[in-house]
Amino acid sequence: MTQTIPFSGVWCPSITPMDSEGNIDLNGLKQHITRLTAAKIDVVLLMGSIGEFASFTLDERIMLIREARAMSPISMVANVSSTCFNDILWMADEAYRTGYEAVMVLPPYYYGQTSNQLLSYFRALGKAISGKWFAYNFPARTGCDLTPELVATLAAEFPDFAGIKDTVDCQSHTRNMILATKNVRDDFAVLCGYDEYFIPNLLAGGAGVISGLNNVMPELFVKARETWRQGDVATLHQVQQEIGKLMVIYSIGDDFVTTIKTVVSRKFGYCTPVARNFGSALNEDQCNLIDTVFAIR
Repeated sequence: MTQTIPFSGVWCPSITPMDSEGNIDLNGLKQHITRLTAAKIDVVLLMGSIGEFASFTLDERIMLIREARAMSPISMVANVSSTCFNDILWMADEAYRTGYEAVMVLPPYYYGQTSNQLLSYFRALGKAISGKWFAYNFPARTGCDLTPELVATLAAEFPDFAGIKDTVDCQSHTRNMILATKNVRDDFAVLCGYDEYFIPNLLAGGAGVISGLNNVMPELFVKARETWRQGDVATLHQVQQEIGKLMVIYSIGDDFVTTIKTVVSRKFGYCTPVARNFGSALNEDQCNLIDTVFAIR
């Protein structure tokens, strides 16, 4: 069981550590990326949803793109999504200039988008940027869905369209994405955005996972990757069950970003639990629960 599609495997959508005042903590980010690198994941995604991109100024995002790339030799992809198209192009240019392997872009959000508008948007993007790029499908946040048919059309037209993060809590949606894109490309990476779909995604022919739990337990997903390659079905079954138990992280607290940062802070100690979401700090009972789930002493 091998996977040769570029950008395959285990991705971590990295948290962005902050100090107690909510300022970006570059030292904490470097320690975090160093730990992810040591765990032998495949790709770090900078400023994804868990990385709080939507809470940053453009200047902060450009600074993060520049600073993070030098923190590790690991493959990196920068999320450059924005409601301003020119800002996307600026961030993408900076990412390519500083050595990122690719960028990732959400469809336009706030305003509803038809399929025709989405196709026009990503065609304009594909013509305007100069390197590899990923689409980010997250209908629960954008209000629109990148359908398998639309994505396959774009994959056939743009060789630099390297893949998609499909954050849809429905395995059949991602499976249809795999089938549709395989009809036009054999090097297109379909990555699931839900942790517990990693192994099902591989079984369906997908490329891997972009998993928030990798901020805490990257070794578990690396184990799943290696076990998959070895064809060890019994161990895959065990790993799948363990991932399922850890999915409780997404139901503790008011938002999963703060909860993930709190687990990282309490388990590893190199960053605070602070996020830019208001009123999201975990209470004592919630902290005790994550301590139990993640064996924090």
